[in-house]
Amino acid sequence: MNDLKYLFAYTVPIAAYIAFESTGIGCYAAVFYAFIVLPILDVITGETQTNVSKEAVLRKKNKRVFDWMLYLNLPIVFGLLFLVFTKIQAKEYAPYELIGLGLSAGILLATNAINVAHELGHRKPYFERFISKLLYMPCLYMHFYIEHNFGHHLHVGTPEDGATAKYNQNVYSFWWSSVTKQYFGAWKRQLELLKAQKKSFLTLKNDVFWYHFIQAGYLFSVYFLFSSKVLVFAIAVGILSFLFLETINYIEHYGLRRSKLPSGRYERVQPHHSWNSNFNIGRIVLYELTRHSDHHFKASKKYQVLDSHEKSPTLPMGYPASILMSLLPPLWFYVINPLVPEKMK
Repeated sequence: MNDLKYLFAYTVPIAAYIAFESTGIGCYAAVFYAFIVLPILDVITGETQTNVSKEAVLRKKNKRVFDWMLYLNLPIVFGLLFLVFTKIQAKEYAPYELIGLGLSAGILLATNAINVAHELGHRKPYFERFISKLLYMPCLYMHFYIEHNFGHHLHVGTPEDGATAKYNQNVYSFWWSSVTKQYFGAWKRQLELLKAQKKSFLTLKNDVFWYHFIQAGYLFSVYFLFSSKVLVFAIAVGILSFLFLETINYIEHYGLRRSKLPSGRYERVQPHHSWNSNFNIGRIVLYELTRHSDHHFKASKKYQVLDSHEKSPTLPMGYPASILMSLLPPLWFYVINPLVPEKMK
């Protein structure tokens, strides 16, 4: 039964469904759930720092139920997107209702699309990586697959990494620097990969090039099946989803730097180069993304067997509350700056 605790991650789609079927303040159902209910549940249920035993790791790491709980997000996400697009096409909403629907859809995509895509994007089977790319598509962030896997994990904690927030950098400045740097970084990684494979720019192997056509095809399909009004909504929701992602990047690596060695190279990535959070509900809803230190220490490790490391800097609250706090820079700096290791400042 403990293996099925990750079914709780589907509560975000349920909240989104309630929002999409509602009018008025109900359109904000997923917002209320993500940023009021989940932080309260995190406080009530507390933290768990214990790790999966070696015997349990052997049992859990290849158990298919954990994979299927990820795969099911694909029909759930696209089914709910179709629902909200249909609603917007058929009804006239007040501006504040559209904002609520957009935020709810953005939260759905950030948690059950981008987050799941991130997990599956690190897997070896083509089927899983294909699902990963499909889930990035409505978020308009398919290039993240290249930059994250071939750039971020190599350069995390260094000036080269767009997804590492500098000490005293606020989240709004980080949105701009991370989005732009990761986009151009994706092209850089792609060209490096093509050069290593002795391929030209105009090749089927140029994934970043094709991602633009795929995302444009998705948006054209939305316009063709619905209307320009729904198209604008789809674009806005995609932008919201990747801004939520970048806010998570912000809290995961804020102020943590890798030292440069006498050789000119940076020290190896260690658990203390990412922020960790052991609050139970945030861990389950985000498929253990909050144990981010271990993910960077060994990216191929599946979510259900990620560990907590004593040496990892720890956020004083769960991810949902941390995201909210990061949106208030003075409060974020007041709480988090003293927790940044002195040698990294």
